Amino acid sequence: MDQFKQISTFVEIAAKGSLSAAARAEGIAPAMIGRRLDALEERLGVKLLQRTTRKIALTNEGEAFLEDCQRILSDLEDAETAVSERSAHASGHLLISAPAGFGRQHVAPLMPSFLTEHRDVTLTLNLNDRVVDLIGEGIDVAIRIATLADSTLIGTKLADNKRIVVASPAYIKRHGKPHTLDELAKHNCLAMSSDGSQRGWTFRQNGKIVTLKVTGNLFCNDGQVLHDWAINGKGLAWRSMWEVGTEIESGQLVTVLDDFAAPGNDIYAVFAQRRHLPLRIRAFVDFLRHAYAQADYWGKG
Repeated sequence: MDQFKQISTFVEIAAKGSLSAAARAEGIAPAMIGRRLDALEERLGVKLLQRTTRKIALTNEGEAFLEDCQRILSDLEDAETAVSERSAHASGHLLISAPAGFGRQHVAPLMPSFLTEHRDVTLTLNLNDRVVDLIGEGIDVAIRIATLADSTLIGTKLADNKRIVVASPAYIKRHGKPHTLDELAKHNCLAMSSDGSQRGWTFRQNGKIVTLKVTGNLFCNDGQVLHDWAINGKGLAWRSMWEVGTEIESGQLVTVLDDFAAPGNDIYAVFAQRRHLPLRIRAFVDFLRHAYAQADYWGKG
């Protein structure tokens, strides 16, 4: 118990920025906070905080230890919440945001099954391709396909997202398969373009990530249109596995340049906070993660 108190006090001091503020938060005397910190540093044999009369600063050892302590306390809170909620059930309303194309294919079709399991939950699904303000717009969960750069949000990975080049068998029969990135210049590439600015295709070559501007006679700012053009044999398209897995499984599309595939932006559920997360949000995120983890969900991908 003493060790746990020392760790939680250290985290509180780092969060509040001073011993006196941490003492006020816990409702105890600053001297008690100081004794806990002294005992922790003595037990570990390292200095965690540099203290002056005006401020505190984490040492290098303190920064590393703080990260581990925050994770441990978060895991403990999650474990306690899971135990206390085991006999409870999810209820209330969920406001969910997802990219339009992904949401239509991989969120909306799963919602009836989720509501069958959680009959006291209702939900609203908003589909759009902009980055929503979770707090400002009251979003409970946002599905994002990206590298998470905003450290203020909590992200839970739902699935990998592989990006691949595909074409119809008819197109390959007429024009052949490209075997190197240089050969893309000989093919009609169906690229994403908005306001005249073309989005490059990203690959891994010789251990490095490279982005290429491709050429072709058809461009669009809508991924579904590029997807349909590829199926209809109009050219090569660089798409996510979540978009084309079914067509690859059925043989409508085939993959090319697989050896050059770069890591994709993975699929995440993000929310504004972890503390006191409602059971309905936890249930929804766990439901999606379980669905996407099924071996046959994404087809051959």
